Amino acid sequence: MGRIRILSDNVANKIAAGEVVERPASVIKELLENSLDAGSTDIRVEVESGGRRLLRIVDNGCGMLRDDAMLAFERHATSKLSNVDQLEAIATLGFRGEALPSIASVSRLVLETRSADEPTGTRVEISGGKLLGCEESALPSGTTITVRDLFFNVPARKKFLRSDQTELAHIASLVTHYSLAHREKSFELTHAGKELLRVTPVQSDRERVFQVFGADALEDLVELPDRTGGQGAFQLSGFISRPQVQKTNRNSIFLFVNRRLIRDRLLMHAISAAYYNLMPPACYPFALLFVDCDPAEVDVNVHPSKTEVRFRNSSYVHDYVRDSLRATLIEQRPVPSAPPPGTPFLTATPGQSATRLPYSEFTQTIENFRYDEARPVLPPPEDGQPSQSVQLPEYTLRPVAPPPARFDFSGGEPITMDPQPAGVEPLRLKIPDTHGGFPAGYDLDAPQGMVSLDDLRVMGQLHDSFIIAAGRDGLWIIDQHVAHERILFEKVLAQQAAGRVEQQRLLLPIVLQLTPSQQVEYERIADDLALAGFETEPFGQRTIAVKAAPADLGTGDLERAIFEILEIAETELRRVSVEDFRRGIAASVACRAAIKINMRLDQTRMDYLLRELARTQYPMSCPHGRPVALRYTTREILRSFHRI
Repeated sequence: MGRIRILSDNVANKIAAGEVVERPASVIKELLENSLDAGSTDIRVEVESGGRRLLRIVDNGCGMLRDDAMLAFERHATSKLSNVDQLEAIATLGFRGEALPSIASVSRLVLETRSADEPTGTRVEISGGKLLGCEESALPSGTTITVRDLFFNVPARKKFLRSDQTELAHIASLVTHYSLAHREKSFELTHAGKELLRVTPVQSDRERVFQVFGADALEDLVELPDRTGGQGAFQLSGFISRPQVQKTNRNSIFLFVNRRLIRDRLLMHAISAAYYNLMPPACYPFALLFVDCDPAEVDVNVHPSKTEVRFRNSSYVHDYVRDSLRATLIEQRPVPSAPPPGTPFLTATPGQSATRLPYSEFTQTIENFRYDEARPVLPPPEDGQPSQSVQLPEYTLRPVAPPPARFDFSGGEPITMDPQPAGVEPLRLKIPDTHGGFPAGYDLDAPQGMVSLDDLRVMGQLHDSFIIAAGRDGLWIIDQHVAHERILFEKVLAQQAAGRVEQQRLLLPIVLQLTPSQQVEYERIADDLALAGFETEPFGQRTIAVKAAPADLGTGDLERAIFEILEIAETELRRVSVEDFRRGIAASVACRAAIKINMRLDQTRMDYLLRELARTQYPMSCPHGRPVALRYTTREILRSFHRI
């Protein structure tokens, strides 16, 4: 008897389940995509015990006929493909036809569905891949799939599941992300009867982001204008964070291609390249990006779980996304707002909050964005314009509740030191309105950008390191070193692009001794050093002579700049482009040549810095990612003084 045999359908389905069904969230992903493909507008997901005990998804889609309901559990049975040519342009989220039979082979599954074309529905029950029953049932139009006891017949797989909280985090992350991609639909997620997410249809992505992330997070995001590239083949939209929102990993980057949640190294690299020199190298932004294109331009049939794609013209897509993000940041120039006094920088870990969910493989859970960053306080609702008249103080009587355990200065309430005797009501002093309105030009809701740098009035210097300036939109604090660094960085880049870098020749060459590894790196980047304004030549064994340097670089900083550039070459040259490496050289030169902290500046030099900073393309951060300026808006100042 031969050794090769054909596997039974049961074994084959369990093997397929190992590729498709990794955990409860994988089940939800497959079923959720089927619901979206069915045209559902209202999707509800119910979970118990992190998905181990129960997973149920209810939709109002087109439903299935009785014969289709039975056929759906056959391997590679699908309504989304009919011939091989359609694989070249897949427009649906699901298409493999492996999800339902794979899930049914490792769980106890009940399918309840009814098409609008039939008066009654169909109920199909399967346990461990075995059909237990199929009967007619009175059901509403749509489909309900209930999955119980996942991996009950595969204990080896079941023991590798994480805690209920972790598995729930994966599910919550997945449902949340698909709700972001489909703003025109309703999504609801409950766990053990407790609602975790509920969103209703909205008109714009911004409204859906507000529903999911909240207003605090929305304040730190920049909306991408609709951009079209490649003769209309690609469209990019979504949100990216300001450079001061810095994550320690890529888990806050949400990518969708044709509204399909994916993980793609190409797009990840494009985002990192867009923020190059705008934030520290080890940090990552928050990004919610939607890439819409002709289905023929992308191949989604490259991974069993359909989470990876391959673009037909990958290099173009990379450059298109990178340039679009960088152009948006340069155009809008978002400025960091200084946190109001008393606002903590929240850095809670997952174990510190019972409501915060841990990391999910699909991307970071929705709560992480709220807890990782400083959150500016939102303006209070406008109840009316402040009175223009000055009222005299008057005393009014009002009932008072039991005194608080701490002093309360809000709303002009009296400070109560001792409990009030029964029947005695305290007096309340009305605080008169003394500001009488604000002069024209002071906008309480000024745009969140650095467009007003030209209008700043320098007031002085703090600790010989920070420039204090006043503007129509608030009070500004500018770091003089990083401001000058940004100015010099863009100046060096412009000179390099024109091929005319200003040099200063040294009276005597500076001789530098190199290590063997530095000697190797020097030979590789000698031409780039010359392009940046350095004139060097070998001067014996592992020794170079520097005869000229960029004009802005002082002699005392020359040696440190050379060694810093060699260190950049050793660590980054193998993983960054030539253009980015040359930007790194320019950043090192600018950093060493810039004005230092603890350096007193006169009024003329401070005015010069602000004028030149306003002319730069990107005045928000230095080449290494540090913020150039902080702003206390007029609204924040007024609120701190209880004026509004």
